[in-house]
Amino acid sequence: MSTTQIVGWVAVAVLLFWMVGAYNRLVRLRNAIANAFAQIDVQLKRRYDLIPNLVETAKRYIAHERETLEAVIAARNQAHAAADHVRARPADAGAVGALALAEHTLGGSLGRLMAVVENYPELKGDQTLRELSEELTSTENRVAFARQAFNDAALDYNNAAGQFPTTLVSALFGFKPAGMLQSTTSEAERMAPRVQF
Repeated sequence: MSTTQIVGWVAVAVLLFWMVGAYNRLVRLRNAIANAFAQIDVQLKRRYDLIPNLVETAKRYIAHERETLEAVIAARNQAHAAADHVRARPADAGAVGALALAEHTLGGSLGRLMAVVENYPELKGDQTLRELSEELTSTENRVAFARQAFNDAALDYNNAAGQFPTTLVSALFGFKPAGMLQSTTSEAERMAPRVQF
């Protein structure tokens, strides 16, 4: 074998080893996204389990606020279904976007319910409702931290998949950009909700 052939084979071997390393890194980062969503999923399940208890407790006092209670349950069910879709494909940007929208709707519904609760002193004084509200607040904080970890994992993956020369491997093997969980999508959503009765 000539020196040129040896150099050529060494270059091909180095390229193959690099491609395998880049592919494995992208797989590891994509799996980190799935793990990060699993952490969110644990907190979302806890949240989804708390909401029916909160609604049932409130029903005893505010039966005539049926529309608000039904909106909370409908939003909870929609968010739960969106979370199921993301659980199957945590790196799918479309599914993550749908989950973010469903969670935003649920947050708005819960905010309206809590505003209604403020108008009923006997309901506000209910020990069960206070405990459920505290659990829900604690869970919301955990969800926020888990979302941050998810977005960090998605950012690491997207950076790795988009940087040259790894972008060649990501394009070759179909690694698509991961979606980020956004809590708001417009300036109007960043404003505090205004509830009027």
